[in-house]
Amino acid sequence: MTLSTPDPAPRMRAAFLRALGGPEQIEVGELPLPRPGAGQVLLAVRASSLDPVDALVRSGAFPTGTPFPFVLGRDAVGTVVDAGAGAEDLLGRRMATSSLGHDGRQGAWAGFTLVERERAYPVPEDVEEETLVAALHPASTAHLALHRHGRLAPGQTVLVGGGGGNVGGALVAEAVRAGAQVVATARERDAAGVRALGADRSSVGACPGAGTVTTVDHTAADAPEQLRTLLADRTDLVVDTSGRLDPELVADLMAVRGRIVVITAPPSPPRIPLARLYTRDVSLHGFVISRATVDELADAARGTVRLLQETPWRPRLAENRDLDAARSLHERLDAGGIEGRVVMRIRA
Repeated sequence: MTLSTPDPAPRMRAAFLRALGGPEQIEVGELPLPRPGAGQVLLAVRASSLDPVDALVRSGAFPTGTPFPFVLGRDAVGTVVDAGAGAEDLLGRRMATSSLGHDGRQGAWAGFTLVERERAYPVPEDVEEETLVAALHPASTAHLALHRHGRLAPGQTVLVGGGGGNVGGALVAEAVRAGAQVVATARERDAAGVRALGADRSSVGACPGAGTVTTVDHTAADAPEQLRTLLADRTDLVVDTSGRLDPELVADLMAVRGRIVVITAPPSPPRIPLARLYTRDVSLHGFVISRATVDELADAARGTVRLLQETPWRPRLAENRDLDAARSLHERLDAGGIEGRVVMRIRA
């Protein structure tokens, strides 16, 4: 008589860590298939992306919960194939998420991943999956920087540092969509594309200057004087993605009760002109998206979809890769060798 052997537990391919450290810690192999608990769904992942924060989590530079083996990757788009109690209505739906691989949650670089239903966002039929997964991190950052922390209102004037990057472009496009007048620093090669994110004034309301985009080449010798001419004493909101804007210059540009949202910092501690800031009632806000609340992330995901549906902005894509490239991508990320968004194509 032959005894039958029970089927092994279902497994999936994943890129994961057994310890924090350099890119050499990344393994690509099989892990057990997770099962959804109450209020969770199991997402069959079709696409994820590479985020700079992934390297900070991997190395331990951004301390957060990493239960080993720990799957990398923050963003994901896929289809719900299993659901726990209270989430059954999501079965079969295309969903996205943007808060995995952090605070004890396993990441998205796997065939399947668990997502709490409040962190799962519907994907409209008119939004392409790979575009959305590449857009989630930069566009969500821009949305929260402008609206949650920057309290942007129609008709205000916004200075964006580094408008040619993915976050910078999303900031420009979202500020225009919200009816702001935008000045952005950008290299000459990027300037035309940044200005193209401006809209016809009639599409954003009757506020003077609303929907316009002006660029200043930050490498030009007279860039500070150009910015003073354009913006002195009337800048309502500053968001610098580059870390290159001089705080002393920014202080000269601020309107009374203006806001500065800090989402990056230069390597050397800058001199902050506090006297000029407090005498103008200027607020300084630090912001990192990994501290965003569940409700804020859901609002930002809806904002990302609107940005893709209502503006010409699209994330700048560098390449498409698969899980086997996980280690080499992190090596390049550490070396500063990646410009643009990398989409990870994942087959469940």
